[in-house]
Amino acid sequence: MDEEMQIEEVETKGLSRTYTVTIPKEELAEKLNSKIKEMQPEVSLKGFRPGKVPTSHIRKMFGQSIMKDVVEDAVNESSQQAINDNKIRPAGQPKIDLRANGEEVTKGEADLQYQMTVEMIPEFEPVDPETLKFTRLTSEIDDKIIEERLTELAQGQKTYKKKAKTAKAKKDDAVLINFVGRIDGEEFEGGAMDGHQLVLGSGTFIPGFEDQLIGSKAGDKLDVTVSFPENYGAENLASKEAIFETEVLEVQGAKDAELNDDLASKFGYENLEKLKEVIKEQVENEYNMQSRMKLKRAILDELDGKHDFDLPPGMVEAEFSNIWTQVQQEKEAGNLDEEDAKKTDKQLEKDYRKISERRVRLGLVLAEMGQKAEINVTNEELQSAMIAEARRYQGQEQQVIEFYQKNPQAVAQLRAPIYEEKVVDLIIEKAKMTDKKVSKDKLFEEDDMI
Repeated sequence: MDEEMQIEEVETKGLSRTYTVTIPKEELAEKLNSKIKEMQPEVSLKGFRPGKVPTSHIRKMFGQSIMKDVVEDAVNESSQQAINDNKIRPAGQPKIDLRANGEEVTKGEADLQYQMTVEMIPEFEPVDPETLKFTRLTSEIDDKIIEERLTELAQGQKTYKKKAKTAKAKKDDAVLINFVGRIDGEEFEGGAMDGHQLVLGSGTFIPGFEDQLIGSKAGDKLDVTVSFPENYGAENLASKEAIFETEVLEVQGAKDAELNDDLASKFGYENLEKLKEVIKEQVENEYNMQSRMKLKRAILDELDGKHDFDLPPGMVEAEFSNIWTQVQQEKEAGNLDEEDAKKTDKQLEKDYRKISERRVRLGLVLAEMGQKAEINVTNEELQSAMIAEARRYQGQEQQVIEFYQKNPQAVAQLRAPIYEEKVVDLIIEKAKMTDKKVSKDKLFEEDDMI
């Protein structure tokens, strides 16, 4: 860029730097002329042959519009040059404050002058992972756990057998019923069905309906009175009281599926032994994931404790803003955990600002450690993450992929956790690791994860 451009540092405050940038109007005029000449072969106007419109006419017709683009490009280029010349590692997008009169600048009557304020990534030396020590918790897989999982599968494959006519329905029994629902004596759409099997205690019907059928037997006819919930899907029924004229055809007792090859075949496996192997693999994966999660928490705690440096305020504020929005949404929905629900907004804000600072600090430490180790996220890894995310939205996979292709910021959000896990892998590989066997309860004991 022309030497006449001036970049002057005007303020240093912590990690913040402010520069005044001045670009003479003559330089902008040169850029405008170059842009017009570049455009000329492509311009087509009535009364002129394509590509032969005089530059003076293009200037007259489109000068102001083109100059706005020139100014925008000049700001982008010069701000990047200021960052490069001063060897700044920006912690976010710089803030641009235009000081000159925009209209005068685009008319070519005034120099372009603006102030740029940028926050820097702090300079610090990350801890050497080879100096760190950790205890990795592991747990033996008990055969009892495999049997419990098998039993759960069998319970999910219940069969129901008709009971004696005198048998009274109890919780977990099924009843075969005919019913007709009425509101104010009038039947309503979807309120009638014949031969419906209803498991008592399943919670699949309107609250209170199933309870009123406990104790009934085959041949009973009864009126079941219930009120539709306020948030019921059909607005015309919400909060309304309904009476269901109900006939019990039969009462059926539940029986769990037997633990045998037939059960395995229902899940697509050739025999019970193969099903047990698959369950064991699933349990092993769960244990390994839990072990890694515990270890990762210990690693992050250690990194947080071993680093103390100034944090870019803008990064902390952006992180806090994201967290605080979620906290407020959970509060409005009544979903705050018991401990947070007792706190005032002031206490919550203080706590979550600390969490924001921790997250920013750890993010910077992990980024620096990864950079030193020359860790990169490959296109293949990003592609896999993109596909995995797309699979969460069945039927919309193509739209999800296209969304990522058009939004680099969304791709960056996919890249961050992959990068983080690769740095954690590096630390696990380099640090001194001691394995310690603990009980399943200890391994899955809840931590206050941040």
